[in-house]
Amino acid sequence: MKTVLIVEDDLINARVFSKILTKRGGLEVKHTENVDEVMKIAYAREADIILMDVSLSHSMYQGKPVDGIKITQMLKADPETANLPIILVTAHAMEGDRENFLQQSGADDYISKPVVDHQQFVNQIVALLPK
Repeated sequence: MKTVLIVEDDLINARVFSKILTKRGGLEVKHTENVDEVMKIAYAREADIILMDVSLSHSMYQGKPVDGIKITQMLKADPETANLPIILVTAHAMEGDRENFLQQSGADDYISKPVVDHQQFVNQIVALLPK
């Protein structure tokens, strides 16, 4: 079974995503906003894809505040984790944000919140899962 790591600081969003992915997508789900844990899971290959919130308000890494863009950049820059698909998830959905965030982070895709079409949400994630 494929595993989705949800990196999200809003527990309600994490629960909603979790429920949609397990019930509709038949996927295994892990959740954390702890950056050290995200790195550990990524390096141990315990997730097949990451849903990364762009604005993580409390996340720290090596003593510095980091957001989802920075974490994605770190994962994409390392050959060990560069192939791990990452989908940015954000409420910042102004025109140009999608392209800007994808270019900045190196992420594989982008989903804007709130998620309205649950099936499309699942399909977008499943499409990027390694076969």
